[in-house]
Amino acid sequence: MMLWIKTLHVFFVVAWFAALFYLPRIFVNIAELGSEDKSVRMRLLGMAERLDRFMQPLALLALGFGLWLWLGYGITGGWMHAKLGLVLVLLGYHFMLGFLRRRLQAGTDTHGGRWFRIVNELPALLLFAIVGLVVVKPF
Repeated sequence: MMLWIKTLHVFFVVAWFAALFYLPRIFVNIAELGSEDKSVRMRLLGMAERLDRFMQPLALLALGFGLWLWLGYGITGGWMHAKLGLVLVLLGYHFMLGFLRRRLQAGTDTHGGRWFRIVNELPALLLFAIVGLVVVKPF
């Protein structure tokens, strides 16, 4: 049974990360649009809003199945504490994307495409660190 829970956890983590990778790419496109491209901007903002709404249940399911695994197996070492800390950072990143999306919709965000490109790299670094901790269990 726990292997099925682990499978679901990994599946929803992968789906959640796909959204975390793509949403900032939409932000890059919005930030780099000229002021004359209002219809394209509205389309991109709609895409961002739908993706943001879609990624909420993915995150909840990934976290829910992860919690189930945690309760089933327990905390088994320092690596798990580090992983949970990185998951908290990831959640902060997730909520930051929602905040940025709302600012872009309101027209109050002043960040450029380069800034959003840098923001887009954060989940890749977090994914590498989390997977490394889970596989290697260094401490």
